[in-house]
Amino acid sequence: MSTTEEILGRADANDFEAILSLTNTAVDEVEHVVKNGADTIYTWDYDKGRRPQLETLYEKAKKGQWNGETDLPWDVDVDPEKEARAMFEMAGGMDQMIDLQGTGCENWGEKEWIDFNIESQNWSLSQFMHGEQGALICTAKIVETVPWIDAKYYASTQVMDEARHVEVFAKYLNTKLTGHYPINVHLEMLLDDIVEDSRWDMTYLGMQIMVEGLALAAFSFMHQQSQEPLLKQLLRYVMSDEARHVAFGVLSLKEVYQDLTQAEIRERQEFAFEAAVRMRDRFLSQEVWERMGVDVKKIIPRIWENPDRLEFQRLLFTKIVPNCKKLGLLDAGDAWLRRRFEEIGVIQYENWVDTSEEVDAFAISDELEAAAAAAGV
Repeated sequence: MSTTEEILGRADANDFEAILSLTNTAVDEVEHVVKNGADTIYTWDYDKGRRPQLETLYEKAKKGQWNGETDLPWDVDVDPEKEARAMFEMAGGMDQMIDLQGTGCENWGEKEWIDFNIESQNWSLSQFMHGEQGALICTAKIVETVPWIDAKYYASTQVMDEARHVEVFAKYLNTKLTGHYPINVHLEMLLDDIVEDSRWDMTYLGMQIMVEGLALAAFSFMHQQSQEPLLKQLLRYVMSDEARHVAFGVLSLKEVYQDLTQAEIRERQEFAFEAAVRMRDRFLSQEVWERMGVDVKKIIPRIWENPDRLEFQRLLFTKIVPNCKKLGLLDAGDAWLRRRFEEIGVIQYENWVDTSEEVDAFAISDELEAAAAAAGV
């Protein structure tokens, strides 16, 4: 059994000094190599439909395909400052919520806070893009390593989905904004851990349940907040895919985890906890503060306990916690993962709807069919 320090590299999951000690030191890196020792598995059992729920999901995925070039209104004129100004007019700057004296931004006015909002959106979309490339790589790995033909079929549709997501986020950042931020170190560490693990179910757990689960919640939040029409539709389309991806993980792992030993389940619990904390840590946005010329060691302690930040951070786990519960990870053994989720303040979401039951609510197949009919396709 591992300790918190062995899992995270620090004894306290909330030790922000340890969190901030990690930085991306390869910001100019173009290629990043991760060793992957997983076995590639062929299956000669081609009987489609042995797992009816996966077959149904596969059919939904085929109907839900969209084209990032032609189905999004790229001719829309995007004004990042307009959106950032609207956010400022609605909520003001952080100086309205916390004491910023001595941080270096205590004298910021409207312009600085609007610039901060612009940078924050750019940073968030950049991390989404990097995470989508991680999902692209991991889902390609699932096609290779999962032993079931129904899962290989579905995972192949997700590879296409993830390529499309990377494409549209990159295009939005490069043509509508000012380019992208490098990958956050905490996100990179998590993606590396997922790719390096040779066990195919760990790829499912790390990517389909944890990373995709948090992404679905984050996309939903940004979709609700944004008034920019292109970004709003882009997020709506991406969310429709992400809901299927998380459901794919839930449906597959529920079967697998029934046959694991308690020791094997504990490994999965520890991995889920590590993934949860690393994803939470990346939302401190330290790269944005640094770009704005603020000392992160002075500002982060002030915003760490900000109630609004804490609430946003916790809401990101609304998909992860119920999905972990459905997989039996919360209370397996001595309920180790339940206690860890209590420590980071997210256990209250355990009874929310798990993603396998809400796929249809995110579907856009009817919208795509209507658009095709209107275009005479």
